[in-house]
Amino acid sequence: MTPQSGPVLHAVDRGLLCCASFLVPQRQRAEWRLEWESELWHARRLNGPSCMASWRTERRMAGFCLGAFRDAACLRRLWWQDRKSIASPRGSATLCLVWLGSLLLASYLLSILLPGVRAAHDLSNEPARPGTISIQDEGAENSADPSMTIDQVRMWERSSQRYADGFAFYRVAQEAVESGSHAGGTWRVAQASSNLFTLAGWPLHYAIPRDKSRSDVARVVLSERVWREQFGANPKIAGTVLLVGSRPAQVVGIAPADAWKLPGNGDAWLLESDKEIDSHGRGYAVAHLTRSGRLELWGGLVQISSYDAQKSEHDFMGKSLDEQLPGPASIFWFGVLLAFLALPAIASVSLAEYNFSSHKPSWMRRAMRVGFLGAKIVLILAIAYFSSGDLAYWHSSVFSPPAVYIQWTASFAICLLGMRWALLDQRQRCPVCLRRVSNPAQVGSVSRMFLAWSGTELICTGGHALLHVPGLPTSWFSTQRWMYLDSSWDFLFAC
Repeated sequence: MTPQSGPVLHAVDRGLLCCASFLVPQRQRAEWRLEWESELWHARRLNGPSCMASWRTERRMAGFCLGAFRDAACLRRLWWQDRKSIASPRGSATLCLVWLGSLLLASYLLSILLPGVRAAHDLSNEPARPGTISIQDEGAENSADPSMTIDQVRMWERSSQRYADGFAFYRVAQEAVESGSHAGGTWRVAQASSNLFTLAGWPLHYAIPRDKSRSDVARVVLSERVWREQFGANPKIAGTVLLVGSRPAQVVGIAPADAWKLPGNGDAWLLESDKEIDSHGRGYAVAHLTRSGRLELWGGLVQISSYDAQKSEHDFMGKSLDEQLPGPASIFWFGVLLAFLALPAIASVSLAEYNFSSHKPSWMRRAMRVGFLGAKIVLILAIAYFSSGDLAYWHSSVFSPPAVYIQWTASFAICLLGMRWALLDQRQRCPVCLRRVSNPAQVGSVSRMFLAWSGTELICTGGHALLHVPGLPTSWFSTQRWMYLDSSWDFLFAC
């Protein structure tokens, strides 16, 4: 080995140590490079001057420099493990939004898969046109019992009735129904006047035009309940032919949701002309009042005397059918309004004090904090909307009174509890990184609360702030406070 090769090999060793230092985390890079260079210098001093070093000594120095790469790899692995533990998604704002989004997706998929919920969104709440009433004999003991005859309705139609300008009649009876591949059985089939739904002002859903329907079979309208339970809310059922009793009948449409207001609780309506309806037996009558008749309407009842057609000892009472139940959206927003009004009674709307420290987050950090709270509220409202609909309509008839009460109760409860959770969660989020604070520690004593602070301290794992929660609210420390940590705390959270 020549004396000129010593400085060259020494420069190569320093180059190897410089390359190894680039594998070390940045915060520790300069310190470890100086450590390795000092050890290299010490090792060379022990082996004599560089000009007198042998090839055996240089191999030892090269082995030492290559060993620095193993040290750097170990430091990098430890740094990566520490970083993974600190950057864990547990308690992060992203994980919170992911969980809320998953709940929203699950409730939305249920609203699509459940036939009743899907029907509630497909069928709108359409009330009968103003002045539509159901007529019954005033002497009837029960308003749900059939008390009218087709002869009385025909008599009113032939007379110059000044109270009503149109009449319809239907009679409900048990009929065996065969529906091909779908489940059949015994239904409550109403033999009804062909103008029943036109008189009430209810448009049929998925209706088949009259010119495209078959003229050789009867026409039948399915109730929303049967359409949902027997046919899975399939709109393609319109146009198929069912066997009602011994008569084939073509499905020409689905009755609107508000048709449940018609007495008799019919599963289907077999539409016929008044001449084809049998005169034997009692049923139900529907009428549309004229302007003068509507003036008599008060409190949902109107009295129609039969003297206009023929002298009789009976009077007939009419109950309005144009009362509208609120739709799913109206019910939901009413529940949301009540939840916001009741929220201050179960949770404090104050988040915390941020203005006591001179170290404040930037406007972008404050905007992210407000945006995160707003995103949680929007997701909670969406979850409440779909979840309340799932609970209300998965087994109940669409727009029925029980479904209305269930949806209102569910939307109110989910919104109220969800908003309370959102506020409590926001109060424990670091104002810098939006991660939930942890590691609670009790500080001070309650017996010395007037002399020194006492309560719970929680720390952000990112090293941004401390949260002080008082044990008992006092006049000088009534709510929780944040204390931002300066750079002197960085050594505790160094990676």
